[in-house]
Amino acid sequence: MNENKHGNRTQVTAERLRKMIIAGDLAPGQRISERQIGAQLDGLSRTPLREALKILAAEGLVSIAPNRGATVTALSMREVEETIELLVGLEGLAAEHACEHITTQEIASIEDLHQRMLAAYRAELLMEYFEINQEIHQRIVNAAGNRALSRIYAAESARIRRYRYVGNRRHERWDQAIAEHEQILNMLKNRNGSLLREMLRTHHHNGWKVSRGLVAGELAASPEAALTH
Repeated sequence: MNENKHGNRTQVTAERLRKMIIAGDLAPGQRISERQIGAQLDGLSRTPLREALKILAAEGLVSIAPNRGATVTALSMREVEETIELLVGLEGLAAEHACEHITTQEIASIEDLHQRMLAAYRAELLMEYFEINQEIHQRIVNAAGNRALSRIYAAESARIRRYRYVGNRRHERWDQAIAEHEQILNMLKNRNGSLLREMLRTHHHNGWKVSRGLVAGELAASPEAALTH
């Protein structure tokens, strides 16, 4: 296998594992059996699987320990809540700068993503909806033009993506989130940074209100989770 093909297979494997973790097919605290996962992923060999796990470990989604292998990371409730607050703060910091610096082309690109997100919502394709949703938030942060801010936001967002996904399983939250995203897009198009900042804060807090109980139950069921309030 040439290097490019091998690298592509590793990336594809990492993406498939990432989706399994986000969707809950691999639960927090669960040990990842290379043999079982390899068989599940069409007889995948151990080399690209191990390299994919290293990618996910760098993202904070799995932990790799000597003589134990890889385990899906189980964060405590406190860690999740602290990260949510950090993301709210980072988006708030980015909002006004994004409205000042965003280009017409960047707004059009976000609007296109928004339409694709609506299509996924109408088709009830939750994972596709969620991934586009996350990309919209990252694009807004990126529009602020602060590379350090974008880098930290991307890393912390990836770390708790599995816990943010949970709340979208509730249809009432999914419906509300779509309405909130319509407002976010309009505020961005109108370049109203102060209103965008407050809407992003409300959007996150509304989502976490729905997700919190579901996440707490999931973490309590995990033997690895140190649930703290």
